[in-house]
Amino acid sequence: MAKLFDDISLTNKGKLLKLLQTHTFTFKSGKTILAPMKGENIIGIVSEGSVMIVQNNYNGEKIIIEKAGKDDILGTMFLPIANDDYDIITLEDSKITIIDFENIVNNSFYHYSYYHRFVSNLLLIVYDKLKEKNERIHLLSQKTIRNKLLEYFKLKTENRITKNVYLPYTYTELANYLGVDRSAMYRELKHLQEENLIEIKNKKITLKY
Repeated sequence: MAKLFDDISLTNKGKLLKLLQTHTFTFKSGKTILAPMKGENIIGIVSEGSVMIVQNNYNGEKIIIEKAGKDDILGTMFLPIANDDYDIITLEDSKITIIDFENIVNNSFYHYSYYHRFVSNLLLIVYDKLKEKNERIHLLSQKTIRNKLLEYFKLKTENRITKNVYLPYTYTELANYLGVDRSAMYRELKHLQEENLIEIKNKKITLKY
């Protein structure tokens, strides 16, 4: 996936952040950081650390929406995180840089080459996020846990030579991401392994089909 500052030098990155009138907030690990993201059309950049976006359902359970690491972006233009149903939780000590989207579309910045690269990267990221959202909808529409797992593995190895899947989540988080019961998912993973369809080594899953 594209990163927001791909092909932008550190010097030009500093100029760009000043140009866009950004603000940076520092948070300790394990903190809920939604407050700075409440405004409409806000983009948050994970400058340091990593965060997880979760949705709280009516049972009080937290459903993982996505994780974001260094230089990844999040904000109300991608998800309705200003809604009280969503939380952003730091997974480690983190810094979040906030940009108002209105500053990004400022016509007076067009003569800066690094601004053009920034906007181009942003559009690529928006495309990738829309693709991920459609994939998530496809996964959640599967009727059984088995089909959700197999489709997830298929998506992770699509257009790749390798048949290895390296989980970005713990297995508990994977169950939350797929919207399934953790114990039932473990049983299905065991069945898939017994049928020699997959091989599991910690968080590495190798497809055998």
